[in-house]
Amino acid sequence: MSIELNHTIVVAKDKKASAQFLADILGLEVSPQFGPFFPVAIPNGVTLDYMESDGGPITPQHYAFLVSEDEFDAIFGRVKDAGLTYWADPSHRIVNEINTNDGGRGTYFDDPNGHSLEILTRPYGSGA
Repeated sequence: MSIELNHTIVVAKDKKASAQFLADILGLEVSPQFGPFFPVAIPNGVTLDYMESDGGPITPQHYAFLVSEDEFDAIFGRVKDAGLTYWADPSHRIVNEINTNDGGRGTYFDDPNGHSLEILTRPYGSGA
């Protein structure tokens, strides 16, 4: 049996702007609107489908992206160029630093809706 994550829905105050934020930071494109969603396709075939909130509070979620070393440099450069605060840890305690977990690099930053985004170059538990 083959089971793969195909898509997930990301709730946002402004779905188009939020999809564009993610696409710009990751160096991707926003796909054309599909129904009520603005999808951002990740190269492994998963899409993050941005949907407008109903006006209520947005529950922050966490989205982690495994990237190459070169992609990390490019994305991290865009994070810094955008003036975003970033953290070395998921609890947002170690500010404006990256981590070197499992012999790779990683960092966390927030999107405009409070969702925590993470880029990392080595999967957790992969060793040094």
